[in-house]
Amino acid sequence: MFRSAPRHVAVAAGLALSVGLSTAACSSGQEVSSGEKVAKVDGKITITYLQKQGDQEYFIGEAAGAKEKAKELGVDLKVVNLGNDANKTVSEVQSAIAQKTNGVIIVVPDPAVGPQVVQTAKDGNIALLTSDDQICTTGPDPAACDKGDLVPRTGFSGQQMGQEVGKRAAAEYKKADWNAADTRVISAWKQDVTVCGDRVAGAKKAFEAAVPGVKTIDVPTDNTPTGAQDKIAATITANAGVKNWVIWGCNDENVMGGVTAMANAGVKPANVVGVGLGAYLACKEWQSAKPTGMKAALFINGKDVGALAVQTMYDKLKNGKDFPAEAFAPTTMVDQATWKSAGVTCN
Repeated sequence: MFRSAPRHVAVAAGLALSVGLSTAACSSGQEVSSGEKVAKVDGKITITYLQKQGDQEYFIGEAAGAKEKAKELGVDLKVVNLGNDANKTVSEVQSAIAQKTNGVIIVVPDPAVGPQVVQTAKDGNIALLTSDDQICTTGPDPAACDKGDLVPRTGFSGQQMGQEVGKRAAAEYKKADWNAADTRVISAWKQDVTVCGDRVAGAKKAFEAAVPGVKTIDVPTDNTPTGAQDKIAATITANAGVKNWVIWGCNDENVMGGVTAMANAGVKPANVVGVGLGAYLACKEWQSAKPTGMKAALFINGKDVGALAVQTMYDKLKNGKDFPAEAFAPTTMVDQATWKSAGVTCN
C-alpha cells in the first residue's frame, strides 16, 4: 500500500502540514524516544496504547495482554484502534497528551509518521515506546535509519522468526520430496514495513541454506488475507507451469491468502507448503481433518507482546528504568497436531 518513496514523503508532508509539526530530526532516537526527560510518576500511571489494525486477531490478543498486565500493575490503560489510517496517528498521540497520559505505546499504520510521532511525544514530554513495528526519528524508512535513531521497541525478532519459518518450510519441502525445477517459493509482505522485510529475509536465508536452487517470487501485498490472495492469484496465473508451491510471508494473513488462492486455482493441498506466522489464522485450517496447504505456523502470541510493552513502559515511568533498544517475546512452531497443546487461541 505504501510502497514508494514519494508516497512516504507525501504522507509525512501531509501530516506535518495538518498538525503544524516540523519533521526535523533530533540527534538521537534513543534520547528522544525513551523519554529521558520524563519524570518518574509517583501516583497513578496512565498509558495509551495505539494500535494499527486493532480488529486483527493478533492485535486483539495484544490489547488483551496489555489490559491484563495493566490491571495487575494498577495502571490506567486506554487502547485505541488506528485501523490503517496514517493520518489519524499523530492526532491520536496529541489527544493522548491532552488527556494527560504519561506514556504512549504505538503500533504505527505507516512508518512514514515516525518523525512526527517522535516530535509530538517530545513536545508533550511523554515517554514513547513502539510495539511490533519500528519507527525512526530521522525519516520515514526505519530500514535506512541508524540504530541510534530507532525508537525502542517490544515485539519479536523478525530475523529469528523468519529463520524458524524458513527452516520449517525446508523440512516440509524435503518431506514432500519435491525438486527445485517444479517448485517456486512465494514470499509475500508489505514491503515498506521493516519488520516484515526482516522476517521474509530470514525465511529465505534459512530455506536456501537447507534447500538451495528453488526460485523465490517476491509478492508485494498490503498484509491482509484478501490483498495477499489477489496478488498471489495473479502470480499463480503468471506461473502456470509450476507444480509445487512454498508460501511464507510477514504474517498469517499473507500465507492464508496464498493458501486460499492456491485452492481457488485448483492446486491440491499436497502441492502446497504454507508456513504461517502468527498461527491465529492457521489454526482455523486445522480445526478439521480436512487436508490443507497450511502445513505449519510460528505461534506469536500478541498477549505476550502487549503485556511486555506495558511492563516495559511501567518500569520506565515508575522506576526510571531505561527502555531496552528491543525486548522480545518467545515464539513456538506449531502444526495441526500441536497447536492446541501449545496454547493457540482460535476464535
